[in-house]
Amino acid sequence: MNMGLTRDLIRLALREDIGRGDCTTEAIIPTKLQAMATVYVKEAAIVAGLPVMEAVFEELGGQVRIAHLVEDGQEISGKTAVCRMTGSARHILMGERTALNFLSRLTGIATFTRMAVRELVGTHAKLLDTRKTTPGWRSLEKYAVRTGGGYNHRFGLDDMVLIKDNHIALSGGIRQAVARARAKVGLAQKIEVEVDTLRQLQEALDTDADMILLDNMAPDVLREAVQLVAGRVPLEASGNVNLETLAKVAQSGIDYISMGALTHSATSVDVGLDIVFE
Repeated sequence: MNMGLTRDLIRLALREDIGRGDCTTEAIIPTKLQAMATVYVKEAAIVAGLPVMEAVFEELGGQVRIAHLVEDGQEISGKTAVCRMTGSARHILMGERTALNFLSRLTGIATFTRMAVRELVGTHAKLLDTRKTTPGWRSLEKYAVRTGGGYNHRFGLDDMVLIKDNHIALSGGIRQAVARARAKVGLAQKIEVEVDTLRQLQEALDTDADMILLDNMAPDVLREAVQLVAGRVPLEASGNVNLETLAKVAQSGIDYISMGALTHSATSVDVGLDIVFE
């Protein structure tokens, strides 16, 4: 993950939550009081986000130490203690909600991704994420996808050339769009082009595109496309992909499947923090 962007996001989240100060904690908890707390993930999950939790407390001043009881990427079968923290009681309480929000969201994405990856067993398809991410969270959410066993597609518009339907419409056609892109970027960047029909697929094959995205095609049409291409370029399937359709899409013989739901529809998991007295 991009720790520079992550720390920017953490600062924003802490400012949002703490504001002018934690009036409850500052009124009740003595400045020098030390405490111990345990963080739990309360359901079956793939844990993701523990390093981000640590960064939250580092941003508060580094007066809280965190010991991992599991590691990111580890699968748990039910309620599990994932880390133990010790240090300033004030800082534990001030950072609690922000830290847990990161852990909850990222663990939810990793868990959902792992569920999706399991639907691909027995095929050679690889699962990709998309740019349908929470604004500001992209680096973290794509980290969670990797933690769950998926692969990252573009991080941004500067990663690679992806010629979509609107680019094609404004360029006058697939050949024109690919030719202009290649003339601009040379061999420095890969070019992927999106097609909606088998006719457009044939047109794309006559260009020097490095990869072709098959948009919103049914599994039987995807199978035809795979046979038509016969391995000349990698093929990606996208559009209306969910846990129910994923296996059928993969069984078409496609190389990659992009699934926006990995980040825009994953459900956060239930997490909590309890003060421990020993």
